[in-house]
Amino acid sequence: MNFEEAIKDVARRSRHNAEIAETEEATKMAVIVPFIRALGYDVFDLSHVVPEFCADVGIKKGEKVDYALKIDGKVAVLVEAKPFSTNLGSVQYSQLFRYFTVTDARLAILSNGREVWFFSDIEEKNKMDKSPFFKFNFENYDKFQLESLQKFHRDSFDLDAVLSTASVLRYSDLASGYLKRQLHDPDENFVRFVGKEIYDGSLTKGVVEQLKPSIRAALESIVRSEISEKLGVAFQPAVRPEVQVNQDNADVLSVALEVVTTDEEAQAFLIVRAICAEIADVDRIFIRDTKSYCGVNFDDNNRKPVCRFWFNAKSVKYIGLFDEERQETKHEIASVSQIYKFATHIRKTVSAYL
Repeated sequence: MNFEEAIKDVARRSRHNAEIAETEEATKMAVIVPFIRALGYDVFDLSHVVPEFCADVGIKKGEKVDYALKIDGKVAVLVEAKPFSTNLGSVQYSQLFRYFTVTDARLAILSNGREVWFFSDIEEKNKMDKSPFFKFNFENYDKFQLESLQKFHRDSFDLDAVLSTASVLRYSDLASGYLKRQLHDPDENFVRFVGKEIYDGSLTKGVVEQLKPSIRAALESIVRSEISEKLGVAFQPAVRPEVQVNQDNADVLSVALEVVTTDEEAQAFLIVRAICAEIADVDRIFIRDTKSYCGVNFDDNNRKPVCRFWFNAKSVKYIGLFDEERQETKHEIASVSQIYKFATHIRKTVSAYL
């Protein structure tokens, strides 16, 4: 299988074993070893993968790292595994820090079978950074993240390119986090930075407070415009169906023109597309809006429903899911983000159409 298929296989293993692999060893066998293999390493060849790697020089005696990945006889990557139940944000991984300084490795991987965190020495050479430069989530990844992950494949491994990528990913991630915070609640420095370009007078504290809601609204408008521009083609068939006007179908046209795909329905559609991306080409996932509900179909075929959004009521929202007999069951949701709770069911429905 190719790289994308190999990662999909690991993602499937992660979902399947998340609740039953209770120990670190079980997590290793279920996901970590298949993931190392997906990166191009022969897990049965000690010149590729050394389990329980130990390097006592200058560090605590007898301490081991779960795996050392080798290229051309040298340790290139250190791998530390944790159980599925582990929160990587609070876990201790002191072995990786110590081993980073006494081996040739410039990369370290920490994983709990759900997420994979990549570390390097961007801040200070030969000293592992305290925060990862790249995070990969088997349950939720996109094409860009998959392409970034492929750069760590053994067959195309280029340390200089990887370290360059690490620097870009780290700072782009930090920049993304900063911009997200500004989108939600612009701070004074950011408002003043933008204010210098749009306001002629003195930026007093009162002026800054007046500008703040305008700048936040502008940021939200830019995001909406970008989404609308990039995804307009995907929604166009549902929002503006082509109907030839004549006396016989005048009523049909009247109903069609009343159909408006809301922002929530559009967001829900994107979530379903992301869920389906793991097993199918997203171009085969179509939105089909109606006056009563907003439907998602496979291959734009009404006989292949994926799910339905019942968002028209003012006080409650439902997602309609289908069983093997195409019978629909509605489930109440508080927000569109809760659609991810039904990811397994949605993928199962789509799998039946493949």
